[in-house]
Amino acid sequence: MERADLAQLIADQCEALDITYADIGELPARLYEMEEALIPHGLHIFGQNPSGAAREDMLDAMMDAGSLDGPTPDRAVLAAKLDSSDELGALIHALDGGFVQPAPGGDVVVNPQVLPTGRNIHGFDPFLMPSAYACRLGSEQAQQLIARHVNGGEPFPESIAMVLWGTDNMKSEGVQIAQAMTLMGARPRRDSYGRLCGAELIPLTELGRPRIDVVMTLSGIFRDLLPMQTRMLAEAALLAAQADETVEANFVRKHTLVHQAKHGCEFETAALRVFSNAEGAYGANVNQMIDGGVWADPDELANAFEINKGFAYGVSGKPVQQRDMLQSALGTVDFTYQNLESVELGINDVDQYVDGLGGVTRSVSRAKGVETPVYILDATRGSTKVRTLGEQIDLETRTRTLNPKWFEGLLEHGYEGVRQIEGHVTSTLGWSATTGQVAPWVYQKISETFVLDEAMRRRLSDLNPKSAGRVASRLLEACDRHLWEPDEATLAALREANDELEDRLEGVFPAE
Repeated sequence: MERADLAQLIADQCEALDITYADIGELPARLYEMEEALIPHGLHIFGQNPSGAAREDMLDAMMDAGSLDGPTPDRAVLAAKLDSSDELGALIHALDGGFVQPAPGGDVVVNPQVLPTGRNIHGFDPFLMPSAYACRLGSEQAQQLIARHVNGGEPFPESIAMVLWGTDNMKSEGVQIAQAMTLMGARPRRDSYGRLCGAELIPLTELGRPRIDVVMTLSGIFRDLLPMQTRMLAEAALLAAQADETVEANFVRKHTLVHQAKHGCEFETAALRVFSNAEGAYGANVNQMIDGGVWADPDELANAFEINKGFAYGVSGKPVQQRDMLQSALGTVDFTYQNLESVELGINDVDQYVDGLGGVTRSVSRAKGVETPVYILDATRGSTKVRTLGEQIDLETRTRTLNPKWFEGLLEHGYEGVRQIEGHVTSTLGWSATTGQVAPWVYQKISETFVLDEAMRRRLSDLNPKSAGRVASRLLEACDRHLWEPDEATLAALREANDELEDRLEGVFPAE
């Protein structure tokens, strides 16, 4: 009886905190995950090294990440490197024409070799990406991704859409590129000097599973920085499509034959799987439409994504407008996903995640007529965790958006801190618009924390009246678009608070 009473008490507290679970045994791991989440404390100030509690928290994170890959690093050595960072001095020295020592770029928590900061960072050797280590790690992560989908009750995927960023691949030596290659059952082909020169297929007997069709949408930065890798991915897709294998064992070939019959095009055109912007263009414009509120229907967001990302990159590396082929390829997709590579940036910290992953997911959902599963592959702490998008939003909302440690750190920066909070709310609305995977409690708690609390509302308005008003208006926009349906009392309170914020904004910036 005591055990049953305890279980009911836990259930009641979880309900009050909007924590759902299928089995009580899941709770310890989920609560520990929230407890151990890394929380950026405010914004980086150029030339200012972390001190006090912030310094110790960063060292703790670096120690934890380092211990996952081998022996525990020396804390004193890490601390000395951190303290010796001299960004301002290095900048002045560079402007004086002096030599600045080189250093690798990347995530300082995962790769302590970045320290001390203030050096001239270099990115990568294009002939060695993806590295041997990245290929091994990418293969393991691809298997984890498939396992998460299948273990969630879904059938083995025939087709996957993924978003590839240039900066993330630079940080990881090409891990996401290796994931795409592994999923298709391919690997890099290298010359006698070990330099990248193309792609080759992994025999099905060695692969041990069917080849998965992968639709790759590249950021403009990826396209610019990694032309060889872009051609390699296109070659891998073409080789898989051409392979003399059964369609049951090769979904790339299966879908290519369907696309060819549908469009009456050449086989090579039907095998195109790498898409990005036209040369010189960047982004899908989905984030801009959401930020400006200039969309009436979610399909408009899909249109923007397809128009901007509908340029196919084949083995020649030259872009060709192929929106119809992109739509056909997305129509076969079973789920979408993207890696998360930096502890500093979550999926709500910059709106490019909504732009790319949200945009492609909206296009897939429109093509299929049903909502599409979305995953986030979190590789930020040396280990890999695959979450659904809903789980990732839940985690970041609890550990960042609604966490006093996070928003108080931002508010120390005044005007810009409030703007960052506004960005989180806008991204939340963006995820609802593109994927429909934001739980109602997220909007409710954001409203209670930043708008319906009078003291906080006035505090935000004093620091940045424009962004404070936009936080309230975003929440009302979510209501108007039926992305969130609060009770009447909450809605009335939001409207009243919004009117107050608008009045205060007019007082600060009176109309001429």
